[in-house]
Amino acid sequence: MYYLRLRDKVWALDRPYIMGIINVTPDSFSDGGEADTPEKALSRAEKLLSEGADILDIGAVSTRPGAPEVPEEEEYRRLLPALRAIRKAFPDVPISVDTFRGGIARAALEEGADLINDVSGGAWDPTLWPVIAQYQVPYILMHIQGTPQTMQINPTYQNLLQEVWLYFVEKLQQLAQIGIHDVIIDPGFGFGKTLKHNYQLLQSLRIFRRLGRPILVGISRKSMLWRVLEVSPKETLWASTALHWQALLAGARLFRVHDPLPLRHIFKIWEIWSSSP
Repeated sequence: MYYLRLRDKVWALDRPYIMGIINVTPDSFSDGGEADTPEKALSRAEKLLSEGADILDIGAVSTRPGAPEVPEEEEYRRLLPALRAIRKAFPDVPISVDTFRGGIARAALEEGADLINDVSGGAWDPTLWPVIAQYQVPYILMHIQGTPQTMQINPTYQNLLQEVWLYFVEKLQQLAQIGIHDVIIDPGFGFGKTLKHNYQLLQSLRIFRRLGRPILVGISRKSMLWRVLEVSPKETLWASTALHWQALLAGARLFRVHDPLPLRHIFKIWEIWSSSP
């Protein structure tokens, strides 16, 4: 059994949870500009919660392949008004902030955020992990090869599963040494992986349960779906739902998605399926 401390409560991850995506950016790959004001971000939060999201994940920097770097001041400008509006409207809903910067993380936690979602694994800003250790909030540790600017330029591994496994083992040891133990792991689908790499990771997702940490899956609207289907990212809902089912069976318990409602439905089916003799 995995446990997660959020909003002064301990969440037993004997069931799956949904993390709804709010991109307060002009250039995210599938929904850039749709929540780039506090008012639109709040509307997006209301929709996600009405469809069954348990946690809201707010990001102010696009990390799509090839995305330009965003100055820290601009990340502040985009993030904090939206975070304040959502926290005021929904004081009891857990909020995750998607950032790799220690200064942004500190500001977000002071404004009421509950956990930090870091695509860099602590590699891009040495001040981030000390902030997590100080505030003792859950931390999402993602695997990535390269940066958004380079990660999809011929990503290469000698042994994908072994390298991702060792990455998590080493990072978890480093985090433990500075007092960070409440860690969620994210294999980083689409972050420095080819199409083949993504599906190999998904097929072998179960092995990462041995790390003893909750597993988060983020495949919603990603190119591992729409490139295969030759459709737009928003037209991949059925395909992503099928893969979410597979990830659920493999042991994933947190799902970062744009569309919560289909997941809510498959969770209900999973509850019956998993309890059947």
